[in-house]
Amino acid sequence: MKRTILMLMLCFATTMAFAQSGYKVGDNATDFKLKNVNGKTVSMADYESAKGFIVVFTCIHCPYAKAYESRIMQLDKQFAMKGYPVIAINSNDYPEDSFDNMKKRSTEMKYSFPYAFDESQDIAKAYGATKTPHVFVLKKAGSNLKVEYIGAIDNDTEGSDPAKIKYVENAVTALLANKTPAVTMTKAIGCGIKWKKTT
Repeated sequence: MKRTILMLMLCFATTMAFAQSGYKVGDNATDFKLKNVNGKTVSMADYESAKGFIVVFTCIHCPYAKAYESRIMQLDKQFAMKGYPVIAINSNDYPEDSFDNMKKRSTEMKYSFPYAFDESQDIAKAYGATKTPHVFVLKKAGSNLKVEYIGAIDNDTEGSDPAKIKYVENAVTALLANKTPAVTMTKAIGCGIKWKKTT
């Protein structure tokens, strides 16, 4: 009996540790300095006039990431000039998601936003990103980067529902109006990030 209780407590503690990993809404996010597809590094500190950021963890090979690619491009087109640019990050340890392939895809699709390589996967782990795509909307608050929304881009993975709820668009629109987003967290739907094997 004692052994069973001990095992249940251990499982509960492990579950809670996993559930609390990464950022929660209201936390202050860390900046990063990652290699961009243009060969330079990208950091949020580079954007002095930005009001915030749409940070998207994505990749090349995932069908969900492919389905959302044009919508990520549209978000940058819609909000970059208003102070909320997209920064896309690839943290996948997967052959098709190599840095060379990232450069090719960015050029082919004419990305208007940085596509940064989180080769160490440290940024994905710090943020708590688990899917592709997985979005974190951040707002500048003095020297801090406050997490205002975490989750999916919208509730239409197929891209075929004209009545879809545009979570990220709604969140950023609210922030631009100095309001709190009505929805601050949703479940990210996509392929799981491919983590490096530990020895």
